[in-house]
Amino acid sequence: MDYSIIDFLKLVGSLGLFLYGMKIMSEGLQKMAGDKLRSILSTMTKNRLMGLLTGILITALIQSSSATTVMVVSFVNAGLLTLVQSIGVIMGANIGTTVTAWFIALFGFGKFSISALSIPLMGLALPLIFSSKSKSKSLGEFIFGFAFLFMGLDFLQASMPDLQNNPEILSFVQNFAGNGFWSLLFFLFVGTVLTIIVQSSSATMALTLIMATKGWIDFPSAAAMIMGENIGTTITANLAAIPANVSAKRAAFSHLLFNVFGVVWMLLVFNMFVNMVDNIVGNLSSVQPSGLINFVNSMSPDQYNAITTLPKSELSADLAASQATYLSYRAATSYGLSLFHTMFNLCNVSIMIWFVKFFEKLCLIVIKPKKEDEDEEFILRYIDAGLSSTAELSILQAEKEVEVYAQRAKKMFGFARKMTNMDHTDKKFMKLYNRVEKYEDICDRMEVEIGSYLAKVAEGRLSNKSKEHVRDILRAVTEIESIADASCNIARHLKRKMDANVVFEEDQLVNINDMYDLVDKGFGNMQDMLKSPKIFERDIIVSKSIEKTINNKRDELKRQNVEALNQNVYSYQSGVFYMDIISECERTGDYIINVIESMAGYKL
Repeated sequence: MDYSIIDFLKLVGSLGLFLYGMKIMSEGLQKMAGDKLRSILSTMTKNRLMGLLTGILITALIQSSSATTVMVVSFVNAGLLTLVQSIGVIMGANIGTTVTAWFIALFGFGKFSISALSIPLMGLALPLIFSSKSKSKSLGEFIFGFAFLFMGLDFLQASMPDLQNNPEILSFVQNFAGNGFWSLLFFLFVGTVLTIIVQSSSATMALTLIMATKGWIDFPSAAAMIMGENIGTTITANLAAIPANVSAKRAAFSHLLFNVFGVVWMLLVFNMFVNMVDNIVGNLSSVQPSGLINFVNSMSPDQYNAITTLPKSELSADLAASQATYLSYRAATSYGLSLFHTMFNLCNVSIMIWFVKFFEKLCLIVIKPKKEDEDEEFILRYIDAGLSSTAELSILQAEKEVEVYAQRAKKMFGFARKMTNMDHTDKKFMKLYNRVEKYEDICDRMEVEIGSYLAKVAEGRLSNKSKEHVRDILRAVTEIESIADASCNIARHLKRKMDANVVFEEDQLVNINDMYDLVDKGFGNMQDMLKSPKIFERDIIVSKSIEKTINNKRDELKRQNVEALNQNVYSYQSGVFYMDIISECERTGDYIINVIESMAGYKL
């Protein structure tokens, strides 16, 4: 067979153009939608049905189930979606992605191919690409992506090796065909592996359609490959979940579980299901998809080349009739596979949506959190969605949540302290830095949620004392968020120090750790008071004494830093990072005393 490395590179390049078009088209649509997609995801998931519809809508819009599931994983990671909500959206994404298959089948394999309009479409999109308006630019990107996608599909069909004239190339595939259930498993595996390699179920779907419409594989084998693509596409979300928290990992794993269980039950009824789809398409068109491979095999290589490469005007009457029949078979096969894809996912969701709680429990059993991951997800422990029956109980719940909030802020400070005493080359340094940033996001979200909850409480019928109580808690929440910010700032100073390749002297580290000890002492007092039902005057005096000691220590270290710089004990850059950290510690001391004073308003 005359198939050179250049021909192979053309094939790979065609696939690359198809994937790039899909990526540009998806990104253009996402940019046009902007934050609307995020708001839809975060608000339209109140129950499993709404979550399902949301997944269908967003995936149909952005033409990528992978993009939807990755977005869902990131939302779970940020605490905007629960595991149950995410499962509903992911199920919807599986239905939404079938739109892409129909899109390719209708415009890429029908009697009219849209690839002929690809270049004119680019001409239409060119002025939009250079527009100063972001929405126009995004529309231009979408049209370019659309054109690239179908150009890539056209090139992909043309770049495939001529297997009709070289049937021996397919002999290895034919060895796996006709072996019943084992053939089904083989093509299922091929579909899974191909999707994992190209990281796009749409690209694998396009390859499957080409193989089936050229008569290289029969209709049931192509359907089995499509089932494999459903499993392979889950890898993208699982890869995206690797650096995320345990809830995001569970959301990605639920996608894998859902698709695997779907394939398992389909294997039991596969032959009956494929025959049903074959008959439906046969009743709606003049031919059945399953007949294509026999039609192609009945032709000589010369006849096949003639009807697939020459225009109708250059063909004899018999060949022209054969070409029309071939095009009918090709269209029927592409529609049949798209229908199988849609019906499979619809049936799968119709069954699996009743087992969402089961999937949730299975994910909780299989993916267990490590000790360090337990707090790395946004979960309010005491405040629920609704208000308690009495305002007093609601306020008590908020107080408990503030206590948890303070524990998380202290944990952040502990991470920053560990980073200070760690070698920059240590891999754990960046791991801790990423955890600090994650905790910062959690703390920001907690401030909003607790504040919103207390605002609802304040709308109720409260006594003047209770109103004052709510104001004091709100003030404490704001100050705890400032503590979290200060801890994050320390971590960022340390990260910049690492980037600048600056190393602290031993004396600097000793002084920083002394300051950390004082701040830790202040933290301890604050947490004891948060847990205690009553604060005494002596507790406040002790806390103010610690805060004064922190201030004096800061002033002393400032003077020493000036002297050390004058004597060239360490570099000026090192002195800047050193004093930045000392100043953040002093500010943390101020925030701690502010929290204590706000608590004193309702605990004295």
